[in-house]
Amino acid sequence: MSHEPSTPTSSSQTAPRADLPKTQPMQHGHRPATSAQAPATLVPETGWHFLHLFYRIDRQRLRGFTDQDRRDGRDELTATLLARSPGGLEQLQCFAIPGHKADFGVLMAGPDLKAIHAVQMAMQSSILGQALVPAYSFYSITEVSEYVPDGEEYAQILRDREKMDPESSLYKAKVASYTERLGPMNRQRLHPEFPDWPCLCFYPMSKMRQGDQNWYLLPFDARSELMAQHGRSGMKFAGRVSQVITAATGLDNWEWGVTLWARNPLYLKDIVYTMRFDESSARYALFGDFYFGYILPPAELFEVLRL
Repeated sequence: MSHEPSTPTSSSQTAPRADLPKTQPMQHGHRPATSAQAPATLVPETGWHFLHLFYRIDRQRLRGFTDQDRRDGRDELTATLLARSPGGLEQLQCFAIPGHKADFGVLMAGPDLKAIHAVQMAMQSSILGQALVPAYSFYSITEVSEYVPDGEEYAQILRDREKMDPESSLYKAKVASYTERLGPMNRQRLHPEFPDWPCLCFYPMSKMRQGDQNWYLLPFDARSELMAQHGRSGMKFAGRVSQVITAATGLDNWEWGVTLWARNPLYLKDIVYTMRFDESSARYALFGDFYFGYILPPAELFEVLRL
């Protein structure tokens, strides 16, 4: 699965946005220039914070709790995972994980990093916190990829790449349809609603940077075309698989996080396998461990885990 959204791409580099503050180049040996236009804040200028947490249960420590402590601990953890704060923690799902990589995971998103981190701290400092052993975590931020064209760029793609007549009714219909869909698609990329589907998988990924497999030395046009091909593979799974791609360059060890939800576990296997054959993946992609889970409400999750 791609780290960029699956939409057609422009044949030319996207121009800088005029509404964003311009930065001054950093000179060697000097601190970066400051800008009065950029407030010091933990709230992203665009998008939400994303945090994936994975835990194992220490059964030996769990046996050291009394039955009452375990009941109270389950209630405390359930209340923590059900709490919501508008403008803070906007989305949360928890899921059971088969196998030995982890026992369960929690996925959170929202504009307030402190609110998201507070849930993590509340879990780890809870009555049963000593029995929760961190297995893995991934922090990232939602984004709209540089390969997503605006309406004018999409129209140019139709004219230049697909050789469509700009006066034709089909051309006008395609441009109008794309322009209408672009706003909702970008809102879902930046502020996603987690689908109420039965299962998900998460994996981190990066792009190759060695020898003739250096993604970052390719011209923008070449990268755009490769991602357009990759996106067309993903579109075949619309309605069966939903994705959110989050950016982690400079924030975590991998460059992107890929979260996939599916109506059936088979669709997760199928989409990842299918997209492995795209050149952007086959030649340039590096993948971390995959974490698969089935989504449950907190109380049911803790029953399944025999917490």
